[in-house]
Amino acid sequence: MELVDLYDENRVPLGKTAERYGKKGPGELRIVVHVCLFDSRGRMLIQRRTESKRIWPGLWDVTVGGGVDAGETTRQGAEREVREELGYALDLSGLRPSVTVNFEGGFDDFFIAVRDLDLHTLSLQAEEVSAVRWVTLEELLPMVDDGSFIPYPKSFLQFLFDMRETFGFPTK
Repeated sequence: MELVDLYDENRVPLGKTAERYGKKGPGELRIVVHVCLFDSRGRMLIQRRTESKRIWPGLWDVTVGGGVDAGETTRQGAEREVREELGYALDLSGLRPSVTVNFEGGFDDFFIAVRDLDLHTLSLQAEEVSAVRWVTLEELLPMVDDGSFIPYPKSFLQFLFDMRETFGFPTK
């Protein structure tokens, strides 16, 4: 059973936990993280979710994503998700989420980093990820149209690419 910490609408910890997919009470919110890795050529690393995933099975998504476990910070959750799903030790020290998106059940923190990864060195988590690949924005947007990518608003995906270029997040 995966537990998550609960927060109020101001992101103040409530001092309570709940089961990740369990029903939450009124005003009880959780944190989810996504990491968008780009390479120095401006391409985003995307992953194809396995067919057995509970939500969005078989669709392509941003680099990684998942729930923040009870007791973790958002940064720790993001680093853990990258390690679990890709087998890559990503250090996000000194980085805050680039953007937080509110959703019905909580907060979704997006981290952006630039890393030139060799896809052959990654160790994909078989239960979560069936494939990875690099894409440009021009390659990604038609995937939203044809239903092969999670239906994020196209303007949000453009924003993620713009954030990488505008703020020059460090490469390590």
